[in-house]
Amino acid sequence: MKRGTLLIIIGVALLAVAFGIVISVLHDGLSARATPTRLEAVLARNARHLAIPSNARLAQNPVLESPEDLREARLHFADHCAICHANDGSGHSDIGDGLYPKPPDLRLAQTQNLSDGELFWIIENGVRFTGMPAFSTNGGNHGGGQDSWKLVHFIRHLPHLTAAERLEMERYNPKGPEDRAEEQEENDFLNGATPKAKPESQNHHRE
Repeated sequence: MKRGTLLIIIGVALLAVAFGIVISVLHDGLSARATPTRLEAVLARNARHLAIPSNARLAQNPVLESPEDLREARLHFADHCAICHANDGSGHSDIGDGLYPKPPDLRLAQTQNLSDGELFWIIENGVRFTGMPAFSTNGGNHGGGQDSWKLVHFIRHLPHLTAAERLEMERYNPKGPEDRAEEQEENDFLNGATPKAKPESQNHHRE
C-alpha cells in the first residue's frame, strides 16, 4: 500500500474517532466515567493497528521464555503496570477504573491476538490519547528493550495466572502512605520498639 493512501486511511479513521469523541462529549460531558461507544472503540483499534509500522508488527520476540524471566516480568508488571491494569490484567484497579478510555482486559482476544511485535511497540511507544505511557528505550527504562520483550511473555501468560502468582505480585505493588506507615509499625513491633502513643485527642471518649 502506498504511503499516501495509508495516510489518507489513517486520517479518515482519526476523523471518525474524533467525531465519535465529539458525540460522546456532547452526551456525557467531559466525565471520565463515560464508556466509549462501540463504534468509537472499533475505530480506535483500527487506527492503532494502522499506526503501528508493519516492520514492528512482524518483529519476533528475541527473548526466550524461561521461568526466571517470566517471574521477573511478573514482578515488574506488579510494580509498574498493575496500578492501571491490575495484577490479573483485567484493568479493574483504582486508577484504571477512573481512566477514559478504560484499560483493556489484557487477557481477552483483542490483546492476545496482537502479534508480539505489536505488544512490544505499544509498551515501548505508548498509545496517544489514552493513559498508556511510552516506556521507550530512549530513556533507558526497559533495559534496552529486554524488559519490554519479557513483559510480552507475561502478557501471554495472564490468562493462566495462578492464585499463588497473584499473591506474590501483591507484595510488589506500589504502597501508599498509609500502607507504608502500617508496615513500619509492624516492623517496629517485631523489632521490639515501643508503640507510639496516639494523640491525646484520640484517647479521650466523649462523655
